[in-house]
Amino acid sequence: MFSTTVSPRFGDVDGLGHINNVILAIWFESARTPLFRIFCPTLSLSHQDWTLIMAHTDYDFLDQLFFHHDVEIRTYVERIGTKSFTVGHEAWQEGRFCTKGTAVIVHYDFIKGESIPIPEDKKKLLAEHLRPPR
Repeated sequence: MFSTTVSPRFGDVDGLGHINNVILAIWFESARTPLFRIFCPTLSLSHQDWTLIMAHTDYDFLDQLFFHHDVEIRTYVERIGTKSFTVGHEAWQEGRFCTKGTAVIVHYDFIKGESIPIPEDKKKLLAEHLRPPR
C-alpha cells in the first residue's frame, strides 16, 4: 500500500461547502505516481519510455470531504493480469472512509498502438503492493 496525504485547497471546495467530486480523480491520479515509477522511473513522457494507458476508472462517494482537514489517499494493487492491472484507492478524512475507486491501467506500446504483456519483473514489483486479504 502507498499512502499520500492531500491538503485540500480552497479551489477544491464546491458551492455546497464540501470537496467537489471531480477533485478525487485528480487526487487518485497523483497517488498512482509510485506505481507509474515502476514502469518509468524518470516519469518521462516520451512514447518510447511511457508504457501505461488508462482503460477505466470508477468512484463511489461514501461520505463528504471538507476543506479544513487533510485527506489520506490509500493506494493498493487489486489485481495483476497479463496486460493490465487494477489499482484500488481509498480517501479517508478524520477517520472516516469517504471515497473509494478503482483504475484499470493497461501496459501499452504507443508506437504500435496496442496492449502488450506486463514484464515479469514489473509484476513482481506490483505484487509487493497487493491489497491484503480483508
